[in-house]
Amino acid sequence: MKTALRSLWMAWIRFLYLPLELPFILTTERDIILADVKRWTELLQHPTDDPLTRRLRLLSQLPEFRSLYYFRLSKGNLAARMPIWLLKHLYSGCPTLFIEHSCNIGPGLFLQHAFSTIIMADLGENCWINQQVTIGYRDRDRRPCIGDNVRITAGAKVIGGVTIGDDVTVGANAVVVKDVPEHCVVVGVPAYIVRRSGRKVREELV
Repeated sequence: MKTALRSLWMAWIRFLYLPLELPFILTTERDIILADVKRWTELLQHPTDDPLTRRLRLLSQLPEFRSLYYFRLSKGNLAARMPIWLLKHLYSGCPTLFIEHSCNIGPGLFLQHAFSTIIMADLGENCWINQQVTIGYRDRDRRPCIGDNVRITAGAKVIGGVTIGDDVTVGANAVVVKDVPEHCVVVGVPAYIVRRSGRKVREELV
């Protein structure tokens, strides 16, 4: 009985959200969207259904994923960009999540909750950003450059032309205004290093 109800529910979801599949078919950004879907499905431990169901499950349940999806489409070809305006009105994204169009963001970005989050930076692959995070400019020209596998946790701020290396975790409410080397955990205001390559330390950023 549960299996039958689940099948009926997913069929209904497919019907309601199928219009969101049209730009995916048209876009040149399919590979990067598929990488996002794969990572979100793994991290959220969603069932590994067929590819269409996986996409529609995320698009139907998570407005922050819809926002990322629209961002990916906006970086692609005109044919896929044309329906975005209408789709945003029918299927709104996360209203307090802002991703600047000029950003270059690698595949696999995961946005956990993403309430009141601003992303104005270049990001590598498989980054993870939590809610109430601000990543952006100090002035008109300097914005952060963030490496691969970086996690920026709730309330953190990364400001200005700083570089964050690969495999870095920025602790909750930390304020990063200086470069962070790879394989580090930083916390505090202003941020300092508390772990480097798995070893506990206490180092100031320079």
